[in-house]
Amino acid sequence: MKKNNKAILIILMIMVLSLTGCTKNLKDADGKIVVNEKTGQTLPANIMCAPTDEDNLKLYKETREALEEKYSKQLEAGDISKKEYEKKVKKIVNVDDLVACKDFKVTSGGYEGIWNTIFIKPLTWLILKIGILVKNYGLAIIVATLLIRAIMYPVTLKTAKQSENMKLANPELQKIEKKYNGKTDQDSMMRKSNEVMQIYKKYGINPLSGCLFSFLQIPLFFAFYESLYRLPALFEDKFLGFMMSTSPIKGMGMNHWLYLILPVLVALTTYFSFKLNSGASLNPDQEKSMKYTMVFLMVMIVFMSFSMSTAIIIYWITNSTFTIIQNLIVKKGKKNPDLILTKRSKK
Repeated sequence: MKKNNKAILIILMIMVLSLTGCTKNLKDADGKIVVNEKTGQTLPANIMCAPTDEDNLKLYKETREALEEKYSKQLEAGDISKKEYEKKVKKIVNVDDLVACKDFKVTSGGYEGIWNTIFIKPLTWLILKIGILVKNYGLAIIVATLLIRAIMYPVTLKTAKQSENMKLANPELQKIEKKYNGKTDQDSMMRKSNEVMQIYKKYGINPLSGCLFSFLQIPLFFAFYESLYRLPALFEDKFLGFMMSTSPIKGMGMNHWLYLILPVLVALTTYFSFKLNSGASLNPDQEKSMKYTMVFLMVMIVFMSFSMSTAIIIYWITNSTFTIIQNLIVKKGKKNPDLILTKRSKK
């Protein structure tokens, strides 16, 4: 997959995440989103376990009471049927029916669809168990992220190596591009394709393997986003003085300017992650396009980080830092191009 296609994939992922997602905001009887004024957090309606913070408990209970009263009036007025009333009431979150976060299990709440069952609940359980073990949920996010990246390391390492091999093969690929420049007949295109495939084989490049981690990142990022957003034990905790549920824009709005460091760290880790993971381009136009795409992604991600919760930002920074270290290790191991060719020739 070309880098431009990867970039488009990431853009679409972020757009979908911003516009949809499975997370649901808690809304009051007037349809307004319920916010904890102390932390600035938008409360989720589909939380995974019961909150313990008194302010949050009060907001959830008051919202439920107000909504039940609203639907009762609609039922009495004949605006909705008994069946519709029961359906609406059933959808209102009832914190008294939820399991305590410390007692949460993968099977808690029963079957809630493939997405929740396979991705969200296991990840939520993992973060909770690690949080109980290390006694801090911010640290639990870091440990869980590193653990998952370690499990996926063989895949991500292969992707990183493919990128480095592509850079080594780039001079020879550029020669082929120049050789067949302007030739559009079928015979020339077939010869060009065969020569390119020979170069790929020489350097052990599989054009499709680079797509694998890009596709794996999508459900992983969504799962982390939902788990962190819907987990009361986590968004009621602090990490290094930062409220896990508070976004930088909310924090600065409450005169806690130290929150500004979070988007700065997002910008730095994202930049170096993109820079080290950037592949080779066959022509100046493509390289220019890749640079513009990277700048666009950088600006968009940093802009979005101002409204992300601290918990999500911790995940993003940890994940990007892992990618940076991994790519540095790969680059160090690829300083001798002859080593690659020797290994390939022995196979």
